[in-house]
Amino acid sequence: MKYKNLGRTGVIVSRLGLGTMNFGPHTPEPEAHQIMDRALEAGINFFDTADIYGWQTGEGITEQIIGRWLAQSPGRRDQIVLATKVYGPMGTALNTSRLSALHIRRACEASLKRLQTDHIDLLQMHHIDRSTPWEEIWQAMELLVAQGKVLYIGSSNFAGWHISRAQENAARRQFLGLVSEQSVYNLLERTVELEVLPACRAYGIGLLPYSPLQGGLLAGAVRRAVSEGRGAETKNQERLKHCRDQLAAYEKWCADFGEEPAAVGLAWLLRQPGVTAPIVGPRTLAQLEGTLRATDVALGKAELAALDALFPGPGGAAPEAYAW
Repeated sequence: MKYKNLGRTGVIVSRLGLGTMNFGPHTPEPEAHQIMDRALEAGINFFDTADIYGWQTGEGITEQIIGRWLAQSPGRRDQIVLATKVYGPMGTALNTSRLSALHIRRACEASLKRLQTDHIDLLQMHHIDRSTPWEEIWQAMELLVAQGKVLYIGSSNFAGWHISRAQENAARRQFLGLVSEQSVYNLLERTVELEVLPACRAYGIGLLPYSPLQGGLLAGAVRRAVSEGRGAETKNQERLKHCRDQLAAYEKWCADFGEEPAAVGLAWLLRQPGVTAPIVGPRTLAQLEGTLRATDVALGKAELAALDALFPGPGGAAPEAYAW
């Protein structure tokens, strides 16, 4: 495994992050524990979750699974950089979602209990809250940092201007502000190259791409459809129909290159400036094993150019990407 500083911070994380969204709804707890065991053994030290994962309002099922895994061996907690998220609905009453100071405090306390830890290394805002002022958000985050309950703050699904506004407000408070941003980013979805990625690079914020294989489309979906009679996840079936020829050409290119499509897709992300660690979210141990090769896949200029030709991006950063 290879490692990199998380954005402009001094903390070091693995170039692949373990996403846990499938733990509980799709991956039984014993297998989830096996996946975390194997990830740690392989050198993955960045574990990412969210309070809403498990998809039963207020339960925090995935955090509970991670907490029980951590409790099995107290030394595990010091071996990982643990990240979770706040924003989603954790109840049906008022003030049980979004980014009010009240909800941030309550949600953090609840996550700490479920994760069976005394601090969260990276607390990420899962979405932008247009109804709460940044003065309130940063005041709540500063308090959690001062109390030692949270070490770093990150964002997810922010636009470029959201990142800029957040950082300028944090700077006025002499607060570190955001150190990471999670966005959808992969060969098929490159919109973040317009403004989000440039903003992250300008402010020293590490980009943590989620859905790096677009729900399995970039992991050999066409081949699976032919050999096993199945393709991508249901939500991606229409996308598969639309870009089947493009994906078939990609899978052939990967075969000629001698690497699996999943490893190539992740390796491409690792070569993008500003990217810290793609978040892989395996449902099975076998899927995790299939991603570990990515950090060793060598993509040179010719290979990167070939992939750009197969999956054209927006043309670079805005406004040059679309203006004279």
